[in-house]
Amino acid sequence: MRTELPKRVIATKEAEEWIKKLEKIHGPLFFHQSGGCCDGSSPMCYPLGEFKVGAQDVFLGEVAGAPFYISGPQFDYWSHTRLIIDVVPGRGSGFSLEAPEGIRFLTRSEVFTNEELALLKAAGDPKRGA
Repeated sequence: MRTELPKRVIATKEAEEWIKKLEKIHGPLFFHQSGGCCDGSSPMCYPLGEFKVGAQDVFLGEVAGAPFYISGPQFDYWSHTRLIIDVVPGRGSGFSLEAPEGIRFLTRSEVFTNEELALLKAAGDPKRGA
């Protein structure tokens, strides 16, 4: 039986390459997945420290070394899935660092297996807040 805790968020190789490119320009990065307006289905990329994490925000893990949080209500909807951060051509939100680069980050997902869900449940709730 598998004992390694499944990752709640991962990134495609192309997304990781873009994260590293943006990090060279802007320094350490931070991601937040909201559930509201302004490209709510897109992860937003900010310079680390430029976004205040709220008490309800859930820490999912890191992508290419950048912390990744999701709003509490969005986590409640997506807690049964692994988020996969990808990058596609097009213009993202003006708030996200990749917007001027002609690409945008995009969240895809895959449903955890029953075994993975059991491991996550046994590990307890993920950390909320900063």
